[in-house]
This record gives sequence, C-alpha cells and structure tokens, in this order.
Amino acid sequence: MSIHKEVVNKKDKQLDQSAKGSLVTRQFQMESTIPSTTSLNNTINPNKTNITEALCEFRERVQSSVTIYLKNLAAADFFLCLSLPLRIANNVTFSMTLRIIYCSFGATAFYLNMYASILFMDFIAANRYLKIVRSLETNALQTVRTAHLISIATWFSLVTMGSIYLIPFLQISWDHNQSPEDISCESLLSSQHSLAYKIIHCVSIVLFMFVLLSLVFLYWKTLQKLRKAQFSTQAISNSKTFNKSKRNMLILVVIFCVCFVPYHLVRLPYVFISDCTMVQAFSILKELTVLLSVLNVCFDPLIYLIFCKTFRAQLGLGKKKK
Repeated sequence: MSIHKEVVNKKDKQLDQSAKGSLVTRQFQMESTIPSTTSLNNTINPNKTNITEALCEFRERVQSSVTIYLKNLAAADFFLCLSLPLRIANNVTFSMTLRIIYCSFGATAFYLNMYASILFMDFIAANRYLKIVRSLETNALQTVRTAHLISIATWFSLVTMGSIYLIPFLQISWDHNQSPEDISCESLLSSQHSLAYKIIHCVSIVLFMFVLLSLVFLYWKTLQKLRKAQFSTQAISNSKTFNKSKRNMLILVVIFCVCFVPYHLVRLPYVFISDCTMVQAFSILKELTVLLSVLNVCFDPLIYLIFCKTFRAQLGLGKKKK
C-alpha cells in the first residue's frame, strides 16, 4: 500500500508540474501577443510633428477636379492683374509706342484672362451641379485627368483666339502715323482687320451668353434637386448642408452677373456704332464696366473660400475633427 501511494504521489506531482508548465507557457504566449505599455502609448499618443507632416503630405497629394479649376481661375486672375499696370499707363500717357504695346499685348492678355475667368467659373458651377444632382453616378467629367484636359483645351483655345487678333495687329500697327491723343486701339486697324476684330467680339459675346445661360440653368436645376431632397424624411438632418449648397451656387452666379454682365451689355453696341457722340459716351461706359469686371479678381477669393476645403484649412477655418 505504501509503495502504491508513493507511485500515485509521484504521478500527481508530475501532473502538477506539467500543468504549471503549460500554464506558464500559455501565459507567456498571451503576454507576447499583447503590446507593451510603451508601444500602446505610442500608438494612442503619436508624435504631433508626425501627424502634421502626414497631414501636409496628404493635402499635397489629394486633388479634386474643382481644385484644378480653382487653380486655373487663380492663374487667370494673377495674369489679369499683371496686365492692369499697362492698361493704366496707356490711359494716362500719350506715347504712341506705349499705345501700340498695350493695344497688342496688354489688351490681348487682359481680355484673354477675363474670358478664362468666365469659363473656369462655369466649370466650377458644372462640377458642383454634377456632385449635387448626380451624386450617385460615376461621371468622367469629375475626374482630375478630365479637369486637366479641359483646362489645357480652354487655355489653348483662348490663346489661339487672341493670336488671331494679335498677329495682324503687330503687322500693321507700327506703320500707323496718327496721334495717340485722338485714337483708340480699334482705329489702328485696317478695314479688313477691323472686320476680323468685330467677328472676334461677336464670338466672345456668344460665348459669354452661353456661359451665362448655362450658369442660370445649373443653379436652377441644383435648386430644384435640393428642394426635393429637403422634403424627404431622411434629409431633415441635412438641411444646413442643403442651404449651404444653395448659398454657394448663388454666390457664384451673383459674382458672375455683377462683374461681367454690365460689360457685355455695353461692349456689343460699342463695337458697331459709328456716331462720334455715341462712341464717346459708350467709351466712358465701357471703361466703367471694365472696372466692374476687374472687381472679379477681388471677389474670386470668396469662391476659393466656399469651394475649396484646403484653402479654408490653410486659413484655419476648416471644421475641427477628432
């Protein structure tokens, strides 16, 4: 009996030791799978500098189609501002050389960038329309690649149209012998080039009318879509978002109409009238409406603010997220 008890006790000890061993082994495996306190703290509280660098890299990489159009709009505003000193110098001096330089290069650059602003404002409105009205559809027009292609095609078309006016002007303007006090850029042209000049103006007016009508149409369709959405029970909580979208589109349309509509209302009769008194009156009106069109440069930062999240974030106006 004693021998049997000793054998049983030995087996119990061996089982206890093996159980303890397996328990230690399991505990070690569990501890090896759980991260240390230091690594856990590093995960929860990462370095703020690393977060800032990551955010900066993310903002540099991320681009949307509307951002491409906003950058091109900013470029058009910048080049238009560069042409303003030459226009001012042309109006306050009586140098024939300066008049020819302005009428060839200055005026071409001024109007080219004005119509670039007009077109890119329309592209921004179309982009917002597609995002709101056709948000569930995958549209190729909203890709970054398409935005780049549209921007390149726009600048190429405008430069081509500007060259049609610029090249013939340079060929004939240096032989002009009139005094700069009593002539305008149009009077420097021959009859043939004057006809081409009027055709370019007519094309510009048609282009502007198309953009104006498309802007009004896009705003109206967007407004209809948002009104329908506001009546749905699922969209009650998003009423602020809908109101913001309507407001942003309205601001874009108002800026466009205030800056560009008066100028084009005056420009068309100014090109075709021949009565000296009427020409003088419309010339003054044209200069006043040109000032309104230049105000677009001052209003465009408001467009950047409401349509570009990155711009708002750089000003510290973006929503704070956890």
